[in-house]
Amino acid sequence: MSAAAPGIAAPVRVLRFWNTTIGKKAVMAASGIILALFVIGHLIGNLQIFLGPDQFNGYARTLRHLPELLWPVRAILLVCVTLHIWSSLQLAVVKSEARPIGYAKRTPAGSSYASRTMYWSGPIIAAFVVYHLMEFTFGVGGTPYHEFDAYGNVIQGFKVPAVTIFYVIAMGLLCLHLRHGLWSLFQSLGFNHPRHMPRIKRAASIIALFVFFGFSSIPLAVLTGLIPQVL
Repeated sequence: MSAAAPGIAAPVRVLRFWNTTIGKKAVMAASGIILALFVIGHLIGNLQIFLGPDQFNGYARTLRHLPELLWPVRAILLVCVTLHIWSSLQLAVVKSEARPIGYAKRTPAGSSYASRTMYWSGPIIAAFVVYHLMEFTFGVGGTPYHEFDAYGNVIQGFKVPAVTIFYVIAMGLLCLHLRHGLWSLFQSLGFNHPRHMPRIKRAASIIALFVFFGFSSIPLAVLTGLIPQVL
């Protein structure tokens, strides 16, 4: 009995940590960091479309030819998305149980628009990600798709104004979510010094704006003809 105790102790400690509000926030912060890094890396890769079809299709082809890298990254992202959503739902339940009766008149104090919309912007972003994968990865999003022509698929997809509008709106929500998440994760991890937080918030705003304008520039450039279609 005593020999098994050390092996059981670690999982029990992890479970106890998860059951605390701090534990849930830490899991949400850690998974959010990984997802934010992926978003920035994905943006850098996507911006190669401005270098022409050969460069962009070569980038897409390289990813397809590295399954030993691609599939572990996908698995890690899936785990992080699951943990991020699950911890956010758990925190929402904790918040609801702490105040089962809502405010008679809600007056936000010291909270941003992004922080007040984190719980509903998340599902909208998730819905966008699903459609984005259907359109550009699996080819079942309702726009023309050719497996080995990533450049053409992007052009054909964003030539549809409704798709471009949905994409830009989703990027706006993503960046509101990202901005709030980037600075609040420091609070969740215990780093909340009043001298440094303003700088962290500014840095979070700069990163979020870079992501928004970077991603949005692609569909807008396609729609306006700045990124030409190659026949």
